[in-house]
Amino acid sequence: MIFHNRFFWIAALIGLVLDRITKFLTVYTFDLTIPPQTLPIIPGVFHFTYVVNTGAAFSFFNQGVSWLRWLSLGVSIGLMALAWFGPRLERWEQTGYGLILSGALGNGIDRFVLGQVVDFLDFRLINFPVFNLADVFINAGIVCLLISALQRSPRPGNEPDKK
Repeated sequence: MIFHNRFFWIAALIGLVLDRITKFLTVYTFDLTIPPQTLPIIPGVFHFTYVVNTGAAFSFFNQGVSWLRWLSLGVSIGLMALAWFGPRLERWEQTGYGLILSGALGNGIDRFVLGQVVDFLDFRLINFPVFNLADVFINAGIVCLLISALQRSPRPGNEPDKK
């Protein structure tokens, strides 16, 4: 039955493993300092910068909001229940929900274990907030769900004649 929505489980597992490995490497490679320690990959454009986030995405609600850990847990349980007990989803949906699960679990684990989320991807060219792979996977999952929704939508001119 676990293979009912196998792309969901594969995406979730791969995303979670990549998130945990990259955060582990960040924590054990960099010191958490003020100002943050950074490693320029493309100077002035993209750096690895170790920071922590006690709030939500992009440091919103940055006062150590403990309810975010419970939100991550609730979303994770809901997505796993959908994949396990729900209908067979189409591949884009499975992949999208699996990626969202990996991100919710990855950041949720940080919140439960550390009380904060480890961030390290720093796009300086556009002055974007520092983020992590879990954030990337959540957004990629949303894109997958949008693709799925667009594929199901009837396209103009492709509708059957009603005669």
